[in-house]
Amino acid sequence: MNILRTLKITSLIILLSANVPSIFGQQEQEYTQELPSSKLSISMVTIPSGSFKMGSPINEKGRNDDEGPQRKMEIEGFWMSSHEITWELYNLFLQRELDHIVFVEKGKEVEKKVDAVTGATTPYVDMSLGMGTGKNLPIGNITQLGASKFCEWLSAITGNFYRLPTEAEWEYAARAGTTASYFFEDGSLDQYAWFIDNSGETYHQVGQKRPNPWGLYDMYGNVAEWTLDQYNANTYIENMAFIRVEKEYPVVVRGGSYKDSPEMLRSASRTFSKPIWKQRDPQFPKSKWWHTDAPFVGFRIVRPYKTPNQEVQHSYWLGKE
Repeated sequence: MNILRTLKITSLIILLSANVPSIFGQQEQEYTQELPSSKLSISMVTIPSGSFKMGSPINEKGRNDDEGPQRKMEIEGFWMSSHEITWELYNLFLQRELDHIVFVEKGKEVEKKVDAVTGATTPYVDMSLGMGTGKNLPIGNITQLGASKFCEWLSAITGNFYRLPTEAEWEYAARAGTTASYFFEDGSLDQYAWFIDNSGETYHQVGQKRPNPWGLYDMYGNVAEWTLDQYNANTYIENMAFIRVEKEYPVVVRGGSYKDSPEMLRSASRTFSKPIWKQRDPQFPKSKWWHTDAPFVGFRIVRPYKTPNQEVQHSYWLGKE
């Protein structure tokens, strides 16, 4: 992760397609990723191929300068987890009890051996900061590396290729074909999201609010979500489609959280990681797996319809730790 590389829009399409024929328009089926010997599973929703206008118009209320100018983006289809990843699911990665379970219906997209995936360290303090790690609560305080290695581990044990969404994929999925500030046309933000006005300053069990038109819960609020992109305020001005992460800060985070105002939850709103998120970490060097002051940041996962080759797969998991 030493060389900053920017890719133009055409390059992004090439990267995501990984040199396989286009399948724009192909419709896949939603499915549930089962985890043998566990009562847990992950519901994966279909996100169709298509195009959308990324960013916000200059007259959108609450807009920041880094959201424009708007540009048309072409997105190839993928599956996205219908809910944010929970503490229960992440604990499977921490404990590694599934590593030696035989998956009868294991996929063939990933050949990586699970014992080759680096495990995250167990938290040394309560990373929920008192908000809890119980059933269906979203994981927080996780670094982008920690989230990416969960994807790598899940890919190794299931044989299906999982990763974090790119920033463009995240906004495309959140908008679900809509163009306004928020994806809903009826009701209020309170019916779709946990945010500063209704959260009680804590995150909540996933899936308690109404989903977006494509069946994704908590795209707005609850915990903000990691993407694969390095943050750059001029991303849109310079027409860059994807900026591969080369350093820990700043990295794009989307969706807003339980502590944010309504403007921060808009589909086009962007924010990014900051060193202050490890302000209370007493270690030197500070943990690469955990923040100590960002319980409001979690993640969800995607699986592209088209599977990239092994080299590209590895790059999405952030390579060597």
